[in-house]
Amino acid sequence: KVIRNNGYRIPYFGPIYGGLRDGVSIYIQGSVPEDITRFYINLLCGESESSDIALHFNPRFDGWDKVVFNSCQNGEWGSEDKIRSMPFSKGQAFEMVIMVTSQGYQVRVNGNDFYTFPHRIPMECVRAMQIAGDVSIQTINVIGGGYPGSNLESSVHVCLCVKPVPYSNMIPGGMFPKRTIIIRGMVLAINFVVSRSRDIAFHMNPRVREGIVVRNSMIGGDWGQEERELSFNPFMEGQYFDVSPFCGSVCESSGCLGFSHLIHTFL
Repeated sequence: KVIRNNGYRIPYFGPIYGGLRDGVSIYIQGSVPEDITRFYINLLCGESESSDIALHFNPRFDGWDKVVFNSCQNGEWGSEDKIRSMPFSKGQAFEMVIMVTSQGYQVRVNGNDFYTFPHRIPMECVRAMQIAGDVSIQTINVIGGGYPGSNLESSVHVCLCVKPVPYSNMIPGGMFPKRTIIIRGMVLAINFVVSRSRDIAFHMNPRVREGIVVRNSMIGGDWGQEERELSFNPFMEGQYFDVSPFCGSVCESSGCLGFSHLIHTFL
């Protein structure tokens, strides 16, 4: 069965760019149908479907609802870890995070800790992810590393670690037309600061509970006039997000928030 619901084609197979290491998290957003029987997520140690499986995550709605964890090496399955609890609900959306730790793969579903599957194969061996079965997937993000489907040009710098906030740092090479910066997280405010003057060329401040996204700049210590207009608010409380500030003259995406340059000396 092939499922596509404004997201990824199922069955899905894609590389995990940069691999896995302690501190990386895989964020998956999707939904399961009312008539679900089972689906699975595999973390594979190669870029073919016959590769060893470091993590096999397999929810089963079979009358004895459970989630099976396992691994497979050289074509041989290991012993199953059966968790007789079901974190997914038929016909409902879900958010799932697989957090890679030194102990194993810590799985959280809808904000709740579910199970930690201990490493049987070194995490550094993982190269790809496979998803199949009765599931629709809207979002796959690898936080703290690369991400499925990325095709980043050399001018895009990717942060390979989770940064504490508040965060402030230089932008290598500065900001220039056609450059894109990718930011992943949950709640944020972003300031692009002109290094010599400390003016703020671009300030973005999502205010989720007010349903607005404030854009502004600060020149000579004085804030400009706020821009708040938007056709919809792309941020939701408790939801992960992708933000890609793009330096250019045209904003064509339906999810794009525009802000005119007021400082033309780039960072």
